Amino acid sequence: MKKVVSIVLMIALTAGMLYAFTACARKNEQPSGGNDQTDVVIDAGDDFAADDFTADGSDFVSAGEKLVCGVTQYEPMNYLDENGNWTGFDTEFALLVGERLGMEVEFQEIEWASKYFELASGAINCIWNGFTANASESDGTSRSDLVDMSYSYMLNQQCVVIKADRADEFTSIEDLAHMNVAAEVGSAGESVAKDVIDHESHYFGASSQIASFMDVKAGAVDCTIVDILLAQKRAGEGDYSDLMIAGIELDSEVYAIGFKQGSDLTAKVNAAMIELYNEGALTVLAEKYGLENVLYLDFEDSWK
Repeated sequence: MKKVVSIVLMIALTAGMLYAFTACARKNEQPSGGNDQTDVVIDAGDDFAADDFTADGSDFVSAGEKLVCGVTQYEPMNYLDENGNWTGFDTEFALLVGERLGMEVEFQEIEWASKYFELASGAINCIWNGFTANASESDGTSRSDLVDMSYSYMLNQQCVVIKADRADEFTSIEDLAHMNVAAEVGSAGESVAKDVIDHESHYFGASSQIASFMDVKAGAVDCTIVDILLAQKRAGEGDYSDLMIAGIELDSEVYAIGFKQGSDLTAKVNAAMIELYNEGALTVLAEKYGLENVLYLDFEDSWK
């Protein structure tokens, strides 16, 4: 069974930051950019074994138990509102799923670089925070071999954020070779950064994507590589009004939710996801956060 709301991510990155997303629906279509699970390589800084993330009896849940979601502050997916409450697309998505499953939902803020350890330790029972599914770890192991992935549900892309007055210095990915580049430790952006710089001394790991924005603003680095969904919300706005997205296009990605291997949560969440999509709830939620054009429901995980 497959229902796909596939969005071919067509992002025309120009100095004026014009992005055009157009929707289509095709069976077994790859996300825009044609990348497969090895196109984006994540360097988590450690080696992991699949057994580290295999569920034991304590990971099998039933109605009435708690769904603990590992998150970071990443607008528009998960972030704190003016009252200090978690909000965002992924936050509300998790709450809808929890209600459908009869489970209390809790959001546990984590260091993104420690997401696997948090999952293995039982501090969280899922990674639900713009988690790139079609990626591999530094040893070449696919993320989907380390954790069980839900169906994918959204498209994303990495982008380069710079100071607006330096736009003419950033016209291609090759321009980053001699630059000082920041990215969140353990993120897809980190993988891209380490791949494009000519020496490891040019890479600067940040505790979060927003922290890397501050590094660019302060002049500590030349640029940062972050998720475009975040950059579109922050670059050029408020404290980051002097920042912009450079005209450099990178590969697209898909988001999914990560669970311990063998956990019955994966199938339960997948079933709830299908129901919520069929009822139109996910489309309404995406529209609320301006994400309707990047909603990507693939019920066969054709990106694998």
